Amino acid sequence: MQKTIGIIGAGLGGLTLASVLHRHGIGTTIYEGEPSATARWQGGLLDMHKNSGQPALEAAGLYDAFLKLVRLGEDAKRVVDSNGFILFDAPGSAASTRPEVERGELRTLLMGSLPAQAIRWSHKAVSFFPLGNGRHRIAFADGTSETVDMLVGADGAWSKVRPLVSEARPIYSGTCFIEIALTGRDPADAASIVAIGNGTMMALAPGKGIIAHRHADGSVTGYVALNKPEAWVRSVDFDNVPAGLSFLAQQFVGWTPHLTHLITNSIAAPTIRPIYALTPGVKWSRITGVTLIGDAAHLMSPFAGEGANLAMFDGAELAQAIINHGNDHEAALSAYEAALFPRSRDIARLSDDNLSLFFGDGTPHSVAEMFRTLVPPGP
Repeated sequence: MQKTIGIIGAGLGGLTLASVLHRHGIGTTIYEGEPSATARWQGGLLDMHKNSGQPALEAAGLYDAFLKLVRLGEDAKRVVDSNGFILFDAPGSAASTRPEVERGELRTLLMGSLPAQAIRWSHKAVSFFPLGNGRHRIAFADGTSETVDMLVGADGAWSKVRPLVSEARPIYSGTCFIEIALTGRDPADAASIVAIGNGTMMALAPGKGIIAHRHADGSVTGYVALNKPEAWVRSVDFDNVPAGLSFLAQQFVGWTPHLTHLITNSIAAPTIRPIYALTPGVKWSRITGVTLIGDAAHLMSPFAGEGANLAMFDGAELAQAIINHGNDHEAALSAYEAALFPRSRDIARLSDDNLSLFFGDGTPHSVAEMFRTLVPPGP
């Protein structure tokens, strides 16, 4: 008799795990607290990496469908200083090994590969009770519960499953993001949009930055990044949007107007998002019947570009371990975690290093140099 597998969280990692297993005839149930797939915006573009996100999609049998979602040319990269002077500029390439795709479209693709009953919406897990032999009872906010033979925490940064295996908690990185956006239809935005180029522009200075992406329809999404103490983050009030945007723009006094215009003319509510991360190298002793994938296992800053890719790769790797070991879940989890810990440690360290690189004393020249080693520059 096939053992039951419960996945907490319908993000990209949990969906990839379920999709790969479903392809091999192994059923799972995903428990998601949100009421539906469209309950909230799923975020902007992701670059799918050749050695992580793309192999995960291949394992799920979705690689060809993924290629149809790729936003050709939107992988262009530009690094500028506070005056708008271009230090690095690479055009988009149809041959990119890190093509861009909308996170929401990718999530829809993964959900479409699963039976409708595989995802239980409005099932917010609030607590877990070990029952012995690896089995756990999951208690939900609505008072119901389910019992599973294997429990997988794919529930993100503030995972409720993580405390079952580890005492690690996310730590504030010292950097916070505030979302910005332009419609692309206001003539007053023209100079700012041209300055972005055809993909992503990173305008950087020590301790701060404006990072914006130009979409094919001309609209812009992005964020302001600031190195600020956690007390400052907690004290800032953006309830008054015009005042909040004006306050943000004051953090960039002396910057060229077409860059600060991305802030002052933003149509996005200026919601502050502190960036948290787990200490690189988090691992745990084998806890029978439970494991973690994605941010639940190795939350890191976005400056290695690996968060979503690694979550999907985790899901595919865990699925393959389960396929290889059949109903011997402990052997599967041991094999998965033996590879997970060193892999995630190295990438988390890179993410930490890149965060310092982006907003440290050497930026923006240090970032331009980093991209020269990663992306062929334009003519």
